[in-house]
Amino acid sequence: MPTEIFAPGFKSRPWWWEAAEPPDRDNALPRQTRVAVVGGGYAGLSAALTLRRLGHEVVVLDAERIGWGASSRNGGMVSGGLKVARGPLTQRYGEARAKEIMAACGGSFPFIEETIAREGIDCDYKRVGRFVGAWTPKHYRVLEAGAARIAEMSGLPTTMIPRERQREFIGTDHYFGGMHAEATGSLHPGKYARGLAAAAERAGATLVDGVRVTRIEKNIVYTDQGELHAEQVLTATNGYSLDKRGTANPWFARRMVPLASYIIATEELDPALIEKLFPKLRMMSDTKLVLNYFRPSPDGRRVLWGGRASFAQETPEQAAPRLYDTMCDVFPELRGVKLTHAWNGNVAFTFDYLPHIGRQDDIFYAGGCQGSGVAMATWLGHNVALKMAGAANAPFALDDLPFPTRPFYNGAPWFLPIVGNWYRLKDRLERAAA
Repeated sequence: MPTEIFAPGFKSRPWWWEAAEPPDRDNALPRQTRVAVVGGGYAGLSAALTLRRLGHEVVVLDAERIGWGASSRNGGMVSGGLKVARGPLTQRYGEARAKEIMAACGGSFPFIEETIAREGIDCDYKRVGRFVGAWTPKHYRVLEAGAARIAEMSGLPTTMIPRERQREFIGTDHYFGGMHAEATGSLHPGKYARGLAAAAERAGATLVDGVRVTRIEKNIVYTDQGELHAEQVLTATNGYSLDKRGTANPWFARRMVPLASYIIATEELDPALIEKLFPKLRMMSDTKLVLNYFRPSPDGRRVLWGGRASFAQETPEQAAPRLYDTMCDVFPELRGVKLTHAWNGNVAFTFDYLPHIGRQDDIFYAGGCQGSGVAMATWLGHNVALKMAGAANAPFALDDLPFPTRPFYNGAPWFLPIVGNWYRLKDRLERAAA
């Protein structure tokens, strides 16, 4: 392993935790509650906050610490369902239904901005926009074909940037132009997770760490610390839905495809270099099948680079060199920069590439954010809470959609290395042809 890329004192844990590591809580597991929420990430916390605002008693359980999973490990890039808008919705659902789904997804962006402002969450939030780099000229044309749909969905401008203007938006010639979407913000995910948890607690929710749910039967939540009786149960476990030590909702786990996403953080750099690479400190991603997403840190001193570095089980230290090489391919001036942190966390995809909320066998669920869950998970949690409380004013297009799985799939994606290798090969072939 090429250790020369690691700085002295390198840590295989989220850089976000330096400022906002999920705290330990010593709350005991109650024996009964009105609503039990399994999963202490953005979706579960947002649901708890909304339910408390509606006057319902809520207990949130997490097998680790509240906010320990992807909620404090992600890239902190806030978008309004851009991936959904770029998908084949019209072909699958027809024009009218597709617009309803896009509108539902688009609501996630203003909702998270409202939540941050309303609850006074100090999480370094800024609306900065995102540049999506086209991996090939064909990818540019695909982006161009969907730009108007994204603008309509988000209510904010979406602009195509030809290659000759690319350096106005990103400090590299690596891409074939791209798309700039204004409906994107940036935040510190660790601070946001802590702030959302604090808001739920202020509203009266009980948050309990270190309680592993082994099964749910007839609204009895069985855990490794005893039973919790609830009138309603919500599973919001997303990329952590399957566990060999006990799975809260096997039906839901069979519809989640967990995938590890890896991130590296560089040592502190000259802010002028950061501004050159990330004009106006924008968020960045690209159109590769094995995509990259990258950004400056909120203080404008580091580069945070994420991607699908591995489709098999690997440690952050093992995956870091591949992320590093990809980062230096895009930004050659970073060759020789050291890494201070590397980490990973699980996102969750669905087989229809859509987020979902609903109810199955008296257990409510919310999840499947396709790797873009900062705003979407917060929004799903709010909407499933309205459903549980019977307080929704209008139908929500992501509610009770057909929720597919695959025969013999139990939630363990054995096929990911095969799919990942094919995606990598296809990326290379498309780039070579370009």
